Order: sequence, then C-alpha cells, then structure tokens
Amino acid sequence: MRKKIVAGNWKMNKNFSEGLTLASEVVNIVNDELNDDVTVIMCSPFIHLAQVAKNAQESDKVFVGAQNMSEHASGAYTGDISAEMIKSVGAEYVILGHSERREYHNETNEQLAKRVDLALEIGLNPIFCCGESLEIRESGKEVSYVCNQLTESLFHLTEDEIQKIVIAYEPIWAIGTGKTASSQQAQDMHKAIRDFLAGQFGQEVADKISILYGGSAKPDNAKELFAQPDVDGGLIGGASLKARDFVEIAKSF
Repeated sequence: MRKKIVAGNWKMNKNFSEGLTLASEVVNIVNDELNDDVTVIMCSPFIHLAQVAKNAQESDKVFVGAQNMSEHASGAYTGDISAEMIKSVGAEYVILGHSERREYHNETNEQLAKRVDLALEIGLNPIFCCGESLEIRESGKEVSYVCNQLTESLFHLTEDEIQKIVIAYEPIWAIGTGKTASSQQAQDMHKAIRDFLAGQFGQEVADKISILYGGSAKPDNAKELFAQPDVDGGLIGGASLKARDFVEIAKSF
C-alpha cells in the first residue's frame, strides 16, 4: 500500500512564535481527530524546524520537513542549509525542486539530482516537485516535459532509492492564473507519471511511490482529488497555514 500523505508547505510565512502556535495546533487536532492511516508533514521555514520537530514527537502521524537544501554537504556557501543540518534537528523530509525555486532561483534538474542523492545519503526523504507552465500545457507537451524532469533528476536512482522519494505534481498553469485543474486532469498526469516510473523501475516499484497533487487543494475539493486512483495526497500551500483547514484536508481520504 502506498502512503497517504498530506504535506504542508508554509513557504515564507509565520514568524517564530506564530509558527510554533500553528505546529502545536496541527499536532493537537491530528491527535484528537485523525484516525486513518495518513502521514501529515509540516514543511516549515528553517527557523522553526528544530522546535516544530519537537512538537511532532507528540504524534505518531506528524512529521517535519524542510523547504529546500543545498547540493553541497558543507563549506563556504553563505546562507545555504545542508542536508545534515536539516537531519540533525529531527526533520525527516525535504522539498526539492518546488516550482518557485525553479523559477525564482533557476534551480536545474542537474542540481536537483545532486540534492536528491545527498538527501538520501543523509537519511532524508525527498518530496520531489515536478510540473509544467501554462505555455507548456497549451502546447500539449506537458507529459514529456514532466517526464524529462523525472528522467534528469531521479532516473539514476536504484529501485530501493526511488521508493524513498515522494513525488509532488504541481500544475503551475493552474496556480494563480485563474484556470482550474480538474480532478480528472490531476489523475491523468498522476497516471502518466506512474506509468513512466513503471517503464524505468517496473510496475511493482511504481505502485509503491506516493504521488501528491500540488495544485491548491482545499477542504472543499480534497475529497474529490484524493478519490482519484493515482492521487495519494497533496502538497498543500495556503491551506496549510490554518490548522483546521490543513487537518480537514488530511481527513479527506
């Protein structure tokens, strides 16, 4: 069985005290209300990681992840954060290749391949993001584009390693553009990703990899999205900043 996962990406939000309040609220509500076999991940800014990881110890369903990391193990890289630093505070996941990082910081597939390797080496589970822009979607090349992202960043991995990756599909064309991705469009791309993984690693391995939807899931549409056979959860942005909304999404399976 694939893991059902709801991961919250706080992005650049919440000061220190606000973040700790949010984390505490999430843990408390999860402990009180979430009975299903769902993994909840809070991906906070770096300043919160250590304390949020302590909060997460109060629940066997809640885990912590960072939003990015360097492809370098250590050294003179001012402002960067290493995999070992992230792991040392108790985090278990790290988001790699988010569309905002790719766009605003020009992160490449080759860089991300190095980060994936380093994360796995240190014992972190990457949440690897992929997705296409409106221009690529309208050209009809969305599947080949996303598959190329996977090929260049993940296809050097072994069967054992690829099963430690969580994939998050971001329909960039449907985020902040006024266009909406339907649950069927989400399913179609998730199936295409799984089929592509099966071609490289075999169907048995592909069926063990969780693929999350990163297209503005909310409490009112999560149930329909998560009902799709190849959608295994969500990478949640804005709704993860409200504990009640975030946990309601986690209860949508």
